[in-house]
Amino acid sequence: MNKKVMCKNEQCKCGCSDFADGVCKFESTRCSMGKEKTFAVLANDIKDINVRAGNAAKGAVNQLMTLRNWAIGYYIVEYEQGGRDRAEYGSNLMENLEKSINDKGMNVTLFKACRQFYQTYPQIRSTVSNEFGVLVDSQKSSTVSNEFITNPELLVKRLSFSHIREIMVLEDEFERFFYETQCIKCGWSVRELRRQIKTNLYFRSGVSKNPKELLKLSEDNPEGYALSIKDPFTFEFLGLDASGSLNESELEQALIDHLQEFMLELGEGFCFEARQKRIVIDNKYYFIDLVFYNRLLHCNVIVELKNDEFKHEDLGQLNAYVGYYKANEMIEGDNPPVGILLCTDKGAQMVEYALSGMDNQLFVSTYMLHLPDKQKLEEFLRKELEEIE
Repeated sequence: MNKKVMCKNEQCKCGCSDFADGVCKFESTRCSMGKEKTFAVLANDIKDINVRAGNAAKGAVNQLMTLRNWAIGYYIVEYEQGGRDRAEYGSNLMENLEKSINDKGMNVTLFKACRQFYQTYPQIRSTVSNEFGVLVDSQKSSTVSNEFITNPELLVKRLSFSHIREIMVLEDEFERFFYETQCIKCGWSVRELRRQIKTNLYFRSGVSKNPKELLKLSEDNPEGYALSIKDPFTFEFLGLDASGSLNESELEQALIDHLQEFMLELGEGFCFEARQKRIVIDNKYYFIDLVFYNRLLHCNVIVELKNDEFKHEDLGQLNAYVGYYKANEMIEGDNPPVGILLCTDKGAQMVEYALSGMDNQLFVSTYMLHLPDKQKLEEFLRKELEEIE
């Protein structure tokens, strides 16, 4: 613990007299009154409050949207069970609602999801009532112990409705609890959550056979009980010493960190441009792991890392990213972009190029002069995984 010392004047500019190593305890957390006012400090203060306000606004919007969707589901089920004219509209209720409301986003897909949300998460009832003043009758209760029900306020605060939609289709309540908890503890993106469900992390981790260990996931010690791994494809169960291991999101971030350095150190004209670059395709957001610009090829190089075996749909997705850049980001003098997909499949790392319709002969004769070959990239992945594990 830092030893408290007093400044020369026995008091900070902000009026306090509590210092640690000569630094005001309030300076980095509550105010900037103790700072010497400069333009740089002013700009930094404004940036800081803007980011904090933006994050708070995003969180509030997410919570309200989630609670709204639960309330929509409640209204739909309530009508289905006791609506006076339900015989007239019931057979095509969702379609009729979409036509009647006629508002952006209010469609059959959303209504069905809201209905399922309401039926899957009865524990949110009181939270919705407190927020909107909606008098929600009691409904079917969960069949599992309250110990395995995620706190409703935490659920709507930490998970977006997109996360919830991925989880609520799972029939097993213990499995839902597992993914809810891991999302909250590890901060998974929707894409990461979808991948973990698809690869059956719940069953592969062994937690499905040990409810007592599953319960540890909900305890207030995320660093001690977040899933950890040595081999990214052989999961060690919770409670073991994880000091030398990484959870899966950390592993992926470590690989991306080193991959970025590796590409820049190749000496082949690579310039870093963006990380987790957000793009919009067909009204959906996607995030690209790494984007470079190669000044020798005069083109963007888009890199995606998959901590999984090679799948053709991943290559298809990368081709879509390349196509997006070709249509929206190329400027005069640029050559068509190219993509590189790296997959960390156990024992057989794999690299593929995404050309998005580019002539293969042109790619080999021109682009490969300044791009790392597959063998070099696969060797990089193999060595990185060995060092990280």
